[in-house]
Amino acid sequence: MNTAVLWAALATGVLSMVLLNDGVGVNLFLVALPAAVTAYFAARQAGRVQARPWTLAWGIGGLALLLVPAVRAAQWHSLFAVATAIGLASLALHGSRTWSGVVLSPFGLFDSLPKGALWGWRGVRSRAGNASGNVGSALRALAVTAVLLLVFGALFAGADAAFADLLSRLVPDTSVGDGPWRLVLFALGLFGALAAAHTAAAPLRWDSFETSPGRARGWGEWSLPLLVLCVLFAVFNAIQLAVLFGGYKAVLDKTGQTYSEYARQGFWQLLLATLLTLLVIVFALRWAPRGGPGDRNLVRGVLGTLCALTLVVVASAVRRMDMYVEAYGLTRLRISVVTVELWLGLVTLLIMAAGVWGARWLPRALAFGLASPDGLIAENNMRRYEKTHKFDLDYVRGLSADAVPALDRLREPMRSCVLGPLAEGLGPATASWYEISWGEVRARRILKERPPATTDPGACNSSGESLEYYR
Repeated sequence: MNTAVLWAALATGVLSMVLLNDGVGVNLFLVALPAAVTAYFAARQAGRVQARPWTLAWGIGGLALLLVPAVRAAQWHSLFAVATAIGLASLALHGSRTWSGVVLSPFGLFDSLPKGALWGWRGVRSRAGNASGNVGSALRALAVTAVLLLVFGALFAGADAAFADLLSRLVPDTSVGDGPWRLVLFALGLFGALAAAHTAAAPLRWDSFETSPGRARGWGEWSLPLLVLCVLFAVFNAIQLAVLFGGYKAVLDKTGQTYSEYARQGFWQLLLATLLTLLVIVFALRWAPRGGPGDRNLVRGVLGTLCALTLVVVASAVRRMDMYVEAYGLTRLRISVVTVELWLGLVTLLIMAAGVWGARWLPRALAFGLASPDGLIAENNMRRYEKTHKFDLDYVRGLSADAVPALDRLREPMRSCVLGPLAEGLGPATASWYEISWGEVRARRILKERPPATTDPGACNSSGESLEYYR
């Protein structure tokens, strides 16, 4: 371990201790930057200096996802983004190319936690005897710097109120009671950076895990079940296309279902059907006949047809959810499941492309970013309100600050009924600049310019079984 790795890991620990205390915003990104530098120095020392395009893509993508908490106020959305960023970081550090590498790479980070800590301790011990003079000099320089900043900073703060306010915003508040928690944050940042560095220098070779292909089946035994399944898909899709082009009324009259019941009932079954189809394709490829060009063309033709029919099922599922949203509005659950369905459709397209151009790149191509789900939910419900004059007050009160710009267009007393609880949830603006999101800043500006009025509690009560407000 060289000195640059140790200093970068120490910087990560210090930033983690200072910035990650109360809230989450741009501070996650700021802490991740020195951790990425730590991994770079370790990889360069180990001879892994030539970064492949995929490695750069995963690394940049992981850092970009850590900006989501700085942009969006929705905590659930930020949680997904951070989890995805960790997964992308593991792919970048390991450089995996195969299915086993993509799936198992995140476990390599956990394996590197104790190894990285031991590696760092050995690095510190190896330099303690040889650089005692340098360490003492560095400590003296840091002590003098701290004293100068403390003395002159206090003088300037007492001389000018504007400078004192700026200093209070830039410097985090600390107390003796925060000491143990700050030490925990320091340890998390330090050991996390060392784990990333150890992974970058000596990654586990997950790509070496290979699964033997299944026993090849004869073309008749292999193709008959899949061809029958394709016929079933074709019949179902034909009915869906007929219904799509104007047959809803006849279907609803015959089944006795309402418009929303028909949409809600079908979506979940179609989502499960899409998942099972991908599983069928996996097993079909494992047992596919491998006798020659004819067998390869058969596999491509049958599975390509099944994938194409699956895309129609995906389109039908998305359309059904669109019908349901038209009837009842958009929610977090609905936007999440339709995103999953669209992602499965993308996977199906990638599988079709792999059947034409080869599948070596496919595991690395299957990686909710800067989009604002709560903002989309509020915007959709606003359009629904303008069209149907119905609005679900109880649900939108639970949205985050990202929904405030769209909800600001509501008329009174609905606007105050919705934004009042959201303003109370935001609380006073006491968070530091690195612990707050842009979505929250924008919401506070709107609420400051047009604060919610105090309304009669009876005017904010929802009516009807669906808890909707009727104008």
